[in-house]
Amino acid sequence: MPSDARILIVDDHEDTLYALESALAPLGYRLGRATSGDEALKQVLRGQVGLLLLDVRMPGVSGLDVVRYMRRLEQTQHIPVILLTGFGPDHELTSAAFALGVADLVMKPIDPWALRTKVRYLFDAHRRHLALEHEVRELRALVKGHGEDHSDDHGDDHRDDHRENPGEDQAAPTTPHPTLPHSDARVPLQRGQGAHTEELEQDRT
Repeated sequence: MPSDARILIVDDHEDTLYALESALAPLGYRLGRATSGDEALKQVLRGQVGLLLLDVRMPGVSGLDVVRYMRRLEQTQHIPVILLTGFGPDHELTSAAFALGVADLVMKPIDPWALRTKVRYLFDAHRRHLALEHEVRELRALVKGHGEDHSDDHGDDHRDDHRENPGEDQAAPTTPHPTLPHSDARVPLQRGQGAHTEELEQDRT
């Protein structure tokens, strides 16, 4: 999250916007304001919003509609949202809000101290989460680049070896080793030895 990220306060009543800004001012964070769901979505899509304080019931696009749209987009689906309602406990609203991943549902009138505590925790946690994601991306890019460099180095080494020892690519001629006959093999008689044997046989007869 950029260092100039801000908290966006969304409500269709001017006095509520002023009260919320006054409650959060001691935190020292940058604050923005919107008076409708449409305007809130435009500011969120421009980036640099680290947390939303969002009124549930507004004319036109409601707070829940804003959250539904944000959760469908990768760039905005993890931005923490605190929903504000002045209509008392509502089981159906609570179920719908937390099903959309809302961080908290706060009843009006607002307790300034409790609101500051929640906002500080959620805003800082989101900032740490984004910083960690950024570090992981940088490490992956570094490891990938390091691996590619080593791959190139090994390829150059192999090419250099071929250039320095061109004769190694050609197989050296091998001299066949004579094979010894098996001990049971019969050695054929030479032609001369066969004629001499026939003469001896004739003399005996």
